Amino acid sequence: MHWLSKKRYKIGLMIPTLLVYSVFIILPIAIAVYYSFTKYSGIGKPRFTGIKNYVRLFQDELFWSSFRNTMVMFILAFVLLLTLSFLIALLLNHKLKAVDLSKALIFSPAIIAPIIVGIIWVYILDPNIGILNNLLDAVGAGALKQKWIGGESLSPYSIAIIYFWQQLGYLVTIFIAGLKMIPMDILEAVKIDGASGLQEIRYVIIPMMRTTISTVAVLIITGVFKIFEIVQQTTGGGPNHLSETLVTYSYSQTFSSSDYGYGMSLATVTFLLSLLITAVYSVLTREREG
Repeated sequence: MHWLSKKRYKIGLMIPTLLVYSVFIILPIAIAVYYSFTKYSGIGKPRFTGIKNYVRLFQDELFWSSFRNTMVMFILAFVLLLTLSFLIALLLNHKLKAVDLSKALIFSPAIIAPIIVGIIWVYILDPNIGILNNLLDAVGAGALKQKWIGGESLSPYSIAIIYFWQQLGYLVTIFIAGLKMIPMDILEAVKIDGASGLQEIRYVIIPMMRTTISTVAVLIITGVFKIFEIVQQTTGGGPNHLSETLVTYSYSQTFSSSDYGYGMSLATVTFLLSLLITAVYSVLTREREG
């Protein structure tokens, strides 16, 4: 297999992957960016309009509402997922009773299709038929009933919790895999030196899992900006687009309103925002490591 070390063979092996990546990733992004500078209804030829779509976007109240909802979901999901998935992974990494069953139960939501996840949570959170409000009625706490989904304020928080429930097990699995990579000799030496559990986590486990933590953080960032099916199934973006995210609002403008140019400008801004937050996180974590 020494021939694999030659540069021309490495390039030859990379070409098919680069072609697939270019056709299915780079090209669609380029087309979307091009349409964002046009007026296009999906029929006929697109008409170049410059930055009019972007000017309209920043003057659009629904865009800012969608942006606010997306950021609420991002902050809530990021904090909950990054901290709790790590803590649960620490717990499940120990030899406890029924630990394998616990891992399976925690991971199970991750294998459910997002559209099914939405249906499940509609039956829990719907203000009229949902289990939660009916349960509050049953225990005499009807005053606590809320429009958990479909209302004007709580929908983004509810969607963030649903996303957290769906992704928790997947991220716990990644953290457990990272914990398994830490040499046992180091952990045993720390215990012999008399370090407490918190000191072990702070000074040994977290520093040795920086790569895993960064990977999970990037997955959360990119994942939140792709939340679509849960919103569509639980609220449909309503009422009056007040629970839209950037992705669902872009979809609505593109396919429901047939405004491809404006929809692609929304998609482009969402893509750039996701890249920006990922880049900022990467820079901040790199400075800490330095």
